[in-house]
Amino acid sequence: MSTITNGAAASFDVPRIPALRNRLRDNPVSAPKRVLLAAPRGYCAGVDRAVIAVEKALERFGSPVYVRKQIVHNIHVVSTLEKKGAIFVDEVDQVPEGSHIVFSAHGVAPTVVAGAAARNLEAIDATCPLVTKVHREALRYSRDDFDILLIGHAGHEEVEGTMGQAPERTTLVNGPGDVAGLTVRDPDNLVWLSQTTLSVDETMETVRMLRERFPNLQNPPSDDICYATQNRQVAIKKVASEADLVIVVGSANSSNTVRLVDVALENGAKAAYRVDYASEIQQEWLDGMATVGVTSGASVPEVLVQEVLDDLADAGYADVKQVVTAEEDLMFSLPKELRTDANGEADSRGLGGRTKRLDWQ
Repeated sequence: MSTITNGAAASFDVPRIPALRNRLRDNPVSAPKRVLLAAPRGYCAGVDRAVIAVEKALERFGSPVYVRKQIVHNIHVVSTLEKKGAIFVDEVDQVPEGSHIVFSAHGVAPTVVAGAAARNLEAIDATCPLVTKVHREALRYSRDDFDILLIGHAGHEEVEGTMGQAPERTTLVNGPGDVAGLTVRDPDNLVWLSQTTLSVDETMETVRMLRERFPNLQNPPSDDICYATQNRQVAIKKVASEADLVIVVGSANSSNTVRLVDVALENGAKAAYRVDYASEIQQEWLDGMATVGVTSGASVPEVLVQEVLDDLADAGYADVKQVVTAEEDLMFSLPKELRTDANGEADSRGLGGRTKRLDWQ
């Protein structure tokens, strides 16, 4: 169980990887036990880039390095980086003047950047490049006198950052239920954008309803929902169609993780649960379940998935079949401040990309 306290730094009272083995019983079921392991799963390129950015900032500049909000939405990642010397804060005014601060993968509004500059903070922007793309679209459409309908979840850090690019032009649409009550300045100069970590199906249903109300609504130049979110949803759809139970590894504040549970249930799984750690799996979830699907959200290190597989093996689910629906090899350059070492030489870790990083802890 994690606890989060508000204040100058967020404190995550969680173990690195709980090691409570042999908790689960190998009870008989009506068919051979097996695990269907979704692929792709876990870390995406933007998450890997952001985590490496904090690690390298600590190596380059020493502790402490401050991080605004959670660098990615995973309590294991955050607690591990805390142990390495990162300090997580809610806002830049909690950071001592002149310190190094990393902006999270979810992005920030221009007002946050200005606030950091006013405190003479050395800012390192670890915003996912796919989120930055949406920011640029918002700015461009605002300059071209469009109003923007942003499909996303109220209060999510990515949504706050995107709305902050053109606040006077942007209206938040939480989902299909918001469409009927919308009023816009000019229905002929209207475009939709979206949070990158949403459900593809629900987003397109929202767009369909928006277009019924506003026939001249324009599309963004390319789909805003990130490749990793789409790929993980496609993979779990295939797994769920054959699974009795689906276990999704990831944290409760991760939109893409939570949505994977919903997608599993919508596509055939009899039951689906989210866990941060393998130790949260309940024996009763497994009772009568022959086929267990496993996946993880885009901010989850593979070591946590391996812990789940180990515990399931203890319960007799040792036959693991990987269900592959796509291959991912995208990599992003690190923030410019971190592409060289202290001597100005090119750093071998100048790229961040998707990697299993089994030993990451």
